[in-house]
Amino acid sequence: MRKKIVAGNWKMNNSLNETINLINDLKQNVGRTDVKVMISPSFPFLKTAVDQLKDVNIEVVAQNINDNKSGAYTGEVSTDMLKSVGVYTTLIGHSERRAYYHENDELLLKKINLALESNLNIIFCFGEELKDRKSNSHFDIVKSQLDNTVMKLDAKSWQKIVLAYEPVWAIGTGETASADQAQEIHEFVRNYILEKFSHKIANDLSIIYGGSVKPSNAVEIFNKKDVDGGLIGGAALNSNDFIQIIKANN
Repeated sequence: MRKKIVAGNWKMNNSLNETINLINDLKQNVGRTDVKVMISPSFPFLKTAVDQLKDVNIEVVAQNINDNKSGAYTGEVSTDMLKSVGVYTTLIGHSERRAYYHENDELLLKKINLALESNLNIIFCFGEELKDRKSNSHFDIVKSQLDNTVMKLDAKSWQKIVLAYEPVWAIGTGETASADQAQEIHEFVRNYILEKFSHKIANDLSIIYGGSVKPSNAVEIFNKKDVDGGLIGGAALNSNDFIQIIKANN
């Protein structure tokens, strides 16, 4: 049975003190929940976050990994480094990594394979841009992104995968994605995985939504049958907003 998930991607935000304060707010207010809660602080604060959350049901997640196991890659972070500080899940393929750092499907597949070899769990991000949506090629783009990456995995590997649909056109553009548009893509992806693999893999897979989820729209989005939660950006930096979004997925 698939899990409900709310993951907060803090991106390149928050000092050490701000990170600690935000985690303390979550510890005091999240409480017992059926939702799997995750947070993704910046790399310098991962160990602090893990230590703070040792006895709390909130998982600390990395925002990225390098595609090499180790070596002369200045400024990069390896899978073994993450595991050594208690982090066992990473984002891969976030739209900002694709757009600003030109990460293509070939590189993302290398990262996926290395993460799995290193026994890390993965939140794999995918989604179309505004030009794709306006040209009605969004299904083709999504299918291509999946075909070139996670669809190359064997059936067993899907136990360690969560998918996160990010309609890039609905993030910070003034455009708004409806709950029905989110459901449409999530249903398409789940049916495609069912076709390629099995009903069990498709039904057990959590597919979360990363398109500007806020307290005001979270309930409507999370009520869609194929939306299993959210990958939250800006709203995750405000503890009150993030807690409301977590509660909306109960």
